[in-house]
Amino acid sequence: MTIALYADYVADLRSLFTELDRSPEQFQTFDVRLELAAAGGLIVYEARRRKGLTDSLYYGRSASTGANQQISQATAFAAIDRFLALGQFIALAGDASQNHAMDAGYPHCAVNFSYRKKGHPKALSMLMVFIGFNDDADALAYAEKATGTSAFVTARPCKGDRAHEWK
Repeated sequence: MTIALYADYVADLRSLFTELDRSPEQFQTFDVRLELAAAGGLIVYEARRRKGLTDSLYYGRSASTGANQQISQATAFAAIDRFLALGQFIALAGDASQNHAMDAGYPHCAVNFSYRKKGHPKALSMLMVFIGFNDDADALAYAEKATGTSAFVTARPCKGDRAHEWK
């Protein structure tokens, strides 16, 4: 069974994330939470806009101290943008993401993104966990050595009970 690759999807997500970070006023509403686990640390970018008011929180947890520390929006954005700029991605499938043991050698990013742009008739949302790789070969090698490919999305679009692409 082959796994689905997400480089094109994440490239579009990166553009949308950059637009939201740089021009939040172009969005009627949004609720964004990205959690990047890389090199033993954690970076969280969380922002919400409702009724014209925006609330945000950006923090990191270093591998050395294990303590959460508030960071700047620019620092959180830069870390997540670097992840989204990687060459290839695979996604964890719905309930499998609960049971997937994270390999600290590969960055993982949980993305919970809901938004409605001004003037658009409906809101869109997605909830997925991506694992980042340098290229297709790295992604396929990782999937081959993983125990059970059922942990990964094998068909796009992903429309599971928990994880889903834009709907």
